[in-house]
Amino acid sequence: MRSGGCCAHAQCRNAGGGGWWDRLRGQSPDPAAAEPRAPSDPCVAPRWQGSDQLELSRSGLPLCDAVVNLAGENVLNPLRRWSDAFCREVISSRVETTKTLAKAIAAAEQPPRAWVLVTGVGYYRPSPTAEYTEDSPGGDFDFFSRLVSSWEAAALIPGSPTRGVVVRSGVVLGRDGGAIAQMLLPFRLGLGGPMGSGLQPFPWIHIQDLSGIVCHALEKESVQGILNGVAPSSPGTSNGSFARELAAALGRPALVPVPGWAVRAVFGAERAVMLLEGQRVLPKRTLETGYHFIFPELPAALRDIVA
Repeated sequence: MRSGGCCAHAQCRNAGGGGWWDRLRGQSPDPAAAEPRAPSDPCVAPRWQGSDQLELSRSGLPLCDAVVNLAGENVLNPLRRWSDAFCREVISSRVETTKTLAKAIAAAEQPPRAWVLVTGVGYYRPSPTAEYTEDSPGGDFDFFSRLVSSWEAAALIPGSPTRGVVVRSGVVLGRDGGAIAQMLLPFRLGLGGPMGSGLQPFPWIHIQDLSGIVCHALEKESVQGILNGVAPSSPGTSNGSFARELAAALGRPALVPVPGWAVRAVFGAERAVMLLEGQRVLPKRTLETGYHFIFPELPAALRDIVA
């Protein structure tokens, strides 16, 4: 199925995600609704923020058909230094928020039918050659992989009738946020280029397809467990080829590489790994469950974004 018409007659609750949830809503007509209403009412999606955890713990989960968790402090915020305090924020915004939601779902008199958590492909070990499906091992080799493991473990609700789905997302490409927002200016000025060697894999997904996979998980009762949220052509995309395709979409060259030492200077050694290394991730189960990608190929995805 494609991403249109999600949750047309469902009441859903979104946690976190900031502006991304607004963009998800904009790409798919009816991704979610949070407030109780008659089935004929239009579907809207006000956000539940992580700061509302105390209220959720006290009052419980509002009546809803589904919960979608997009919460998480931006790990690659260049304005934040990698410190113990920031590290704790990164963990809490993901793991503690997810625990709070899972407890609320478990305690609900009428639990939602579906519970979708969006995590990341950082679960898989970076490698220039290995390819990973949803059944591949991971989650135990560095801070970020262990973070994803803890994040996903926090979402488990043993014995619950609520159907659980985890979407491990790649780099999300959209018009007004995420990775592209930070890249567009230098690329428009002809100053863009690959990071480091440029040979590292670049797992990516268009925002419309991330929205589509979430909607697909909400709507299709047979979908459960892990789905990789990356485009089918993503395993063949390197950081260098991404830079060339983005420059081509803008009608600019991609001649100015960003050396690895500069990336490490800005983000710190821990976070620089996320940019200077990568994973070849396949959306095997995502395709097997019947999801059809709107943007399976990078050139078309980038043309849509920069148009």
